[in-house]
Amino acid sequence: MSMLLWQCVVRPLHISAHHITHGSSLVRGGLSQRHNELAAVRSLLKQWGARGVHLVRNEAAPVGSNKHGASLAFKVALGAGTALGVKVLTTPLRADCKVQIAPPREVHDRLQGSKESKEKQDPPFDWLAFWHLLKPQLHNFLLAVASALVVSLVNVQVPILLGEVVNVVAKFTREAAREGRNFMQEIYAPSIKLVKCYVVQAVFTFSYITFLTRMGERMADDLRHQLFNSFLKQDIAFYDRHKTGELVNRLTADVQDFKSSFKMCISQGMRSITQIIGCGVSIYFISPQLAGVTGLLVPLIIASGTALGSLLRSLSRQAQHQVAVATGVADECLSNMRTVRAFAMEEEETRLFTQEVDRSRQLNEALGTGIGIFQAGSNLFLNGIVMGILFAGGHLIATNEMQAGDLMSFLVASQTIQKSLAQLGIMFGTYVRGTSAGARVFEFINLTPEIPVKGGKIIPYHSLMGNIEFRNVSFAYPTRPDQEVLNNFNLRIPAGRMVALVGASGGGKSTVAQLLERFYDVVRGSITIDGEDLRTLDPAWLRGRVVGFINQEPILFATTVMENIRYGFPAASDEEVIQAAKTANAHDFIESFPDGYNTVVGERGVSVSGGQKQRIAIARALLKNPRILVLDEATSALDAESEAVVQEALSRTVEGRTVLVIAHRLSTIQNANIIAVMQHGRLVEIGTHEDLKKMGGIYADLIRQQQQEESANTDNTRWL
Repeated sequence: MSMLLWQCVVRPLHISAHHITHGSSLVRGGLSQRHNELAAVRSLLKQWGARGVHLVRNEAAPVGSNKHGASLAFKVALGAGTALGVKVLTTPLRADCKVQIAPPREVHDRLQGSKESKEKQDPPFDWLAFWHLLKPQLHNFLLAVASALVVSLVNVQVPILLGEVVNVVAKFTREAAREGRNFMQEIYAPSIKLVKCYVVQAVFTFSYITFLTRMGERMADDLRHQLFNSFLKQDIAFYDRHKTGELVNRLTADVQDFKSSFKMCISQGMRSITQIIGCGVSIYFISPQLAGVTGLLVPLIIASGTALGSLLRSLSRQAQHQVAVATGVADECLSNMRTVRAFAMEEEETRLFTQEVDRSRQLNEALGTGIGIFQAGSNLFLNGIVMGILFAGGHLIATNEMQAGDLMSFLVASQTIQKSLAQLGIMFGTYVRGTSAGARVFEFINLTPEIPVKGGKIIPYHSLMGNIEFRNVSFAYPTRPDQEVLNNFNLRIPAGRMVALVGASGGGKSTVAQLLERFYDVVRGSITIDGEDLRTLDPAWLRGRVVGFINQEPILFATTVMENIRYGFPAASDEEVIQAAKTANAHDFIESFPDGYNTVVGERGVSVSGGQKQRIAIARALLKNPRILVLDEATSALDAESEAVVQEALSRTVEGRTVLVIAHRLSTIQNANIIAVMQHGRLVEIGTHEDLKKMGGIYADLIRQQQQEESANTDNTRWL
């Protein structure tokens, strides 16, 4: 009996729950899926009053041992499964559907940030920014609008000319045979007018489409340039708050939606409004009686379209957001493919992406269903109007109050009005979709970064010494304002000296380096270079000429070695690039490549080793000849052999420069002029290597622990 209940109740319940929750993963950890399904069946049977039926989890029980019980179970199961199936089929397909089976207490969700951003309301559309975008293309806009108006006016004339042709045909049929008239002579004049209208219509249709396309593409091009430029100007905190997939979606999908919607609203909107007004005047002069009846029915179409429009707009916004979520999942997965592969998470990532794509599909299917309902209802209603016009018009013809050609003109004109109204209904949804997309794009374009990209004081290079001082610095990351990373931090780095920062992970060492690069501004206190507050200096000059930054995982671009090094100083000659590579101990291995400096390193430098990548990064930093050099765990990810080569390169590069080294390996820090020990965002010890060892404090403990680890590693190597 339990097998029968599984087929008739549990399986439909499982499938239905899957559809209701849009493919969400509902059961993880805790109780098994089988146990949850059986518990759900018990609850369902209790609701149906089948309190006497108990599920038997023992699969070995004979099914036919109790015919009456099996029959009762079958009926209850069939009824429950059918009712649940009907409920699923009749439940509206909404993204915020609340009919869900409660998930276990612990649910691992990698998309929590995307779901939180979904609750954010779309910003208002910036009409002023739109005007500034449109103004350079105003001539194309006016030409497109004028051409569309001409096409619309021609479309208004077509029904009248068709009516004249029909009147000639009808008149010839009734009278020409008796009067001996020539049909070609009678039909020539109205036919020529109609042909002229069709030619003008074709020419100006080509004209408005051409001008509209030119305007739309140029506006989209300008919009992408402005948006990308705005992205590049934002501070690092902006990228901490937004996922890359979301930003790429704004740059591609939202701009495309805005462009397409704008073009459609201009072309279809202007045509539809002009045709409604023009044809409305025409049908009034043709037959005031029929025009009055038709005019009474038109508001019903508008009211029904408006009522359905709110739901469609909501679904459209949800669908747009879901596309951004799916894009973000794909971007995050593909950008971190090595991590995915290392943990064998391909199937999980596929499931996650499929889940988000399915949700997007369901939303778009629901949107399509709503549009289909609107279109089907509109067509049915409009066709009913046509039937009414034929009936009433036939009556007027029978009483000689209207000619056949006039009825033809009225029908074609009224059909034009009806199609234009339907087009306006669709265009309204397109307008909402376009303005929503445009609002999100303009929101990012109008963002003002807290830290400007350029602007401020510049210290002349000949007078730049490189004295650095952190004075009572407190800092918390903008995304975690309640967690203070640095607390009353003080450190002075004399010009031309090497200072090493050491301490346990999470102590704030890398934060010090990022503040010196001015990726963030301090919350309290100040950072000065040669007595000048960092916040008063030009950030572009600071990063481009003064500070050379090398971190643990340097990023290389998918171009040649030559261009990757030249990225540090685009105006550098090939000879200067080669000299920087020699100083960084990179020239020999670069020359060993088949294409030498013209070797393409692949995306993120995948075709070179970690040590090679690090030396290319050192050469890139040295090319701009920085006065200050920041090394943030520059050798921590390298093996002993690669580290020795990189250390040799670094020992040559630090000469004559102010150097801040963040490291934990003894080989990297023991030669520093000053060693500063950090703990919980504070400076707790400072001195030379020998002085700190003699103190027997935190630094001495770190050195002792590292020596023990190295000794253990050496012993393990001997056994291999």
